[in-house]
Amino acid sequence: MDLSIIVVNYNVKYFLEQCLYSVFVACEGLDAEVFVVDNASTDGSQEMIRSKFPQVVLMNNTENVGFARANNQAIRKATGRYVLLLNPDTLIEAATLHRCIDFMDHHDGCGGLGVKMIDGSGQFLPESKRGFPSPMVAFYKIFGLSALFPSSKKFGKYYLNYLDNDHIAEIEVLAGAFMMLRFAALEKIGLLDEDFFMYGEDIDLSYRMIKGGYKNYYFPETQIIHYKGESTKKNSVNYVFVFYRAMVIFAKKHFQKNWKIFRFFIHVAIWIRAALAIISRFFNAVFVSPLSKIKSHHKSKHHGIAIVGNDEEFIRVKSALTHVLSNACQIGFVAYQESERTSGDDYFGNVATMPELIKKLKIDEIIFCASDISSHDIIQMMMSWQHFHVEFKIVPPDADFIIGSNSVYEFHQP
Repeated sequence: MDLSIIVVNYNVKYFLEQCLYSVFVACEGLDAEVFVVDNASTDGSQEMIRSKFPQVVLMNNTENVGFARANNQAIRKATGRYVLLLNPDTLIEAATLHRCIDFMDHHDGCGGLGVKMIDGSGQFLPESKRGFPSPMVAFYKIFGLSALFPSSKKFGKYYLNYLDNDHIAEIEVLAGAFMMLRFAALEKIGLLDEDFFMYGEDIDLSYRMIKGGYKNYYFPETQIIHYKGESTKKNSVNYVFVFYRAMVIFAKKHFQKNWKIFRFFIHVAIWIRAALAIISRFFNAVFVSPLSKIKSHHKSKHHGIAIVGNDEEFIRVKSALTHVLSNACQIGFVAYQESERTSGDDYFGNVATMPELIKKLKIDEIIFCASDISSHDIIQMMMSWQHFHVEFKIVPPDADFIIGSNSVYEFHQP
């Protein structure tokens, strides 16, 4: 078998559904198997999989056993030459799997492969390529020097910002959101370390991959969307503790001589970051939230939503939105294909004129109908228009929900 794809899910049903749609499109022409390991979700994820994706090998846990252990459960049953660990809050292109496998087939020394990732607003995610968090690299990251000097080869090594985002390169650390791994390499170096509950296991596995004589590559010839943080809110105090404690485990395991000093700095960073998170939440609750409500109310008078797709999907989505949005909200159709209609009160234009439409009509939200538009084209449009600071959302094929970076709206036809 070519590929075993493993998705670990925990209460992100809608993101998972969109992810699996894109996965099965990308699997066409491959001999592949798809595992979903569900960590005791309570949001209907398991029922959704059985109903819409019966071909998935569903493994249900009775408790949340964490990312590493859940992935290992499926890896032990995998039969592919390659194993892909994939987050549920991702959307991949139709060509992603084929291109990655082809690259690894032609690079025998490649043990692991990561791809170019963008977030839900079209911005490049720096964790697409990373360096090892050695004591000094981690120090620069924890205390903000990497952010102050991002292009420095000394201070910017955590995110390897000095490497071109669009060029293939050898890297040290792969992102757990998308890790394509050579199964033979896993047999040699071992599976994910289950001492890591969440975060850090990707760094550890990447480190062991290189110590085992393999190379890790950043492969930007395909892109994916990673909504990033839907399973865990990354501005939470809990995230700060979990993430930095994972770094302590990594340091103790791989930097035994210096790990106590490293642990001291990490503990200092934990309390600083936790304090900042608490202050930030208090500030947002007291000052930002009331202002946001005022701004939101004012903004709704000039709110413009462009629905990109075909006419039939536009009518379906608009009908659902009309029942929950203000009458002052302008919802219009943007044709994806040249053959679509070119007139009407709710016709905005076509995708070729979107930059002008955003400015002219004050569009601040764009909804893509994925039944008509490929993941590749959606990603390309998001990257092209991200500097306009609009919200991007997607309606997956045959879905009754709209998904965005920080929201999922479920709708029902009247």
